Amino acid sequence: MKSKINKIEVTSDLLTSRGGLTLFCRYLEMIGILDILQDTFGNIRKSSKGLPIISLFKQIFSYLYDGTSRHINFFNHLKQDNGYAAAIELDPSDMASASMIKRFFAAFGLFCIKPFRAILHKLFIWRLNINKPDVIEMYIDSMVMNNDDALKRHGVQPTYKKVKGFQPLQVIWDGKIIDAIFRGGKKNGNSGNTVVNVIGKLVSLIRKQYRDDVFIVVRCDAGFFDKKNFKAFDDMNIAFIATGKQYDEVKKYTKTTDKEYWGSYKKGKQIWKYVEFGFSCKSWDFFLRAIYTHLTNEGGQLLLEFARPDNIILTNIGVNEKIMEYCPEDQREYWLNLETIIKGHHQNGADELAHRGFKDFGFEQLPFKGFAANTALYYCMVIGFFVFETFKEDALSEIISINSYATTIRRKLVDFAAKITKKGRQIIMKVPHSIMEMYKIDKIWNKCQNPVPITG
Repeated sequence: MKSKINKIEVTSDLLTSRGGLTLFCRYLEMIGILDILQDTFGNIRKSSKGLPIISLFKQIFSYLYDGTSRHINFFNHLKQDNGYAAAIELDPSDMASASMIKRFFAAFGLFCIKPFRAILHKLFIWRLNINKPDVIEMYIDSMVMNNDDALKRHGVQPTYKKVKGFQPLQVIWDGKIIDAIFRGGKKNGNSGNTVVNVIGKLVSLIRKQYRDDVFIVVRCDAGFFDKKNFKAFDDMNIAFIATGKQYDEVKKYTKTTDKEYWGSYKKGKQIWKYVEFGFSCKSWDFFLRAIYTHLTNEGGQLLLEFARPDNIILTNIGVNEKIMEYCPEDQREYWLNLETIIKGHHQNGADELAHRGFKDFGFEQLPFKGFAANTALYYCMVIGFFVFETFKEDALSEIISINSYATTIRRKLVDFAAKITKKGRQIIMKVPHSIMEMYKIDKIWNKCQNPVPITG
């Protein structure tokens, strides 16, 4: 064997096994998110001797995107890796130790929730102005973060999924988390007036900073079945599609409804029978449009009567005439159609994939004992996940599916070898020819240099 290795030696070349981090870090810099974080939280730096806030956030986002470890002590390992520092475009002396990162998050108090949410709102408006949708569909839901096996953490409490953890309330649009309230595990999704306040803030933001004539649809599951929510949505003149509760009176009514009033909705091999009627609870002073669905065929097999899952869907579409004034004329008939409402209700499952994507990008078990420090880390993950999703859209869409999870992106577009060299006054990163050709690294680099920056 002519290519047999006879000896192993140390090289002085600057090498990294995370060549793809350079692309993501350049994207972070060019869209301006690091500058926004610096402007927002720059005052928590108490001494000029420490690292700049912008450098700490850059390392935190790189650590999350890298995904090699979820332990804060991993920063001690990264501090010793000069190749990693070069890949994220930092001097080795600017690399943070684990103790620095811990002190950084310890400096945050619960005051950080409002400014972090304001940054999420700014990111949301940024993408709206790029995508320019005529219809904005938002999905609101709570997400359980399982911390059952973690050491004692402030705020870790029993959740409805029978595990101890946190349960933030999140609003999802286009696969991105656009607003979030970090909360302890015992808080149910519909706790207090949080839902009304969160949606009200987003609607106001959309009307003032994007368009005042856009059609807004909010979707939610049965956990948000509440008079105050539905009444508030209606007063805001936004449409909602919600899952209702299976009251005995509703079941009795549908069973006695003549078959000629039932329609049929098909998606793939699944078939639902449905019937429409008016719905109101005893304490309500208003009616909603209700659609009762009955799954009769799943995967090509006819289900027996007792095994057929039923749903009741509630909406104000077709009831509140004012909301349709915001709907584009060429889409009004579409949105008034019963099957469109059923289709929208079925979209809830797809939107929940954002929770899975978020957990794949970050992690569920939070490392700090203090609630405020974990709150700050959670919002860093939410913002990092948002920027990760836009990074896929802006830089990677021609190379890999934008529906890919973080693990797939890491294996293909982060974990490749690179060599960083200096020539003249330039710093050059060299990658293997096969990687350059397969993933068009030069094209991704050019796109990372010229994204649409965050404004406002």
